[in-house]
Amino acid sequence: MRFATARYDGAEVTGVVRDDRFHPVAGTLLELVRAQRLPQAGAAALADPGIRLENLQLREPLQPPTIRDFVAFEEHVEGMTGGRVAPEWYAAPTFYFTNPYAITGPFDDVAIPPGCRKLDFELEVAAVIGRTGRDLTPEQAREHIVGYTIFNDWSARDLQSAEMKVGLGPAKGKDFATTLGPVLVTADELDEHRDADGFLRLRMSASVNGELIGHDLLSNMGWPFDELVAYASRGTEVRPGDVLGSGTCGNGGCLGELWGRADRADPPALRPGDVVEMTVEGIGTIRNRVTAGTDPPPVRPARKRPRDR
Repeated sequence: MRFATARYDGAEVTGVVRDDRFHPVAGTLLELVRAQRLPQAGAAALADPGIRLENLQLREPLQPPTIRDFVAFEEHVEGMTGGRVAPEWYAAPTFYFTNPYAITGPFDDVAIPPGCRKLDFELEVAAVIGRTGRDLTPEQAREHIVGYTIFNDWSARDLQSAEMKVGLGPAKGKDFATTLGPVLVTADELDEHRDADGFLRLRMSASVNGELIGHDLLSNMGWPFDELVAYASRGTEVRPGDVLGSGTCGNGGCLGELWGRADRADPPALRPGDVVEMTVEGIGTIRNRVTAGTDPPPVRPARKRPRDR
């Protein structure tokens, strides 16, 4: 099934999307995931005639309690690092936590964050956790994934580059916007795309102002989602509604990768008015327009503190 959240008649409503109609269900998507009632609620909703999708404004499918974003595509790492992939990348999947309060809808405008001059997109797919698990095996982890959605990890490359020189981060370079949508596709819907090694062979593409920038296959990940979820659960819990991003795909999944390969900012960084569109086979399309941001107040440099004891 395909679940979405939409604004209708002044309220946000969750429902099942089938063809060109939206069939409302009671409760939010996160509530249904936590109660493990998605299949039952979806089946009951389809008995209703529903609402035409064209009369709705789709929002982000859910508000996740946590968001982990991995870096699972070797080709992306090569582009961002000048071809130098650290041995540690091959040893285990790496991720960072990003801001769950900065989720934007699949067709929302996205403002350039304060102080940013090099805004970038990142084309990803995310898995959504359906039930609590800890210290999972990959085989167990697959059963904990309730579905998948498109994930755009917007990045302020200049802010990110500066703050990571401190040996920590990313922070303000990443926490201003993450786009999810347009729907949550339940895991069973994509099983036909799964290869013998557990990877989902889905076509992915990103364009800016109608010009194709990059395209890849989700199956080019270094690890399938089962292993990412299992790793995330080591020594801790994954819980219903948690979102785990694949990391940016290769072959132009972001501008930063292309800049790294060409050693110049071509195509240019995103500017106000640019429209970023991402499509993933079996999931759908998201489309966001970049808008001007606010001017930040100046940041006072750290004082040179005394060393008195």
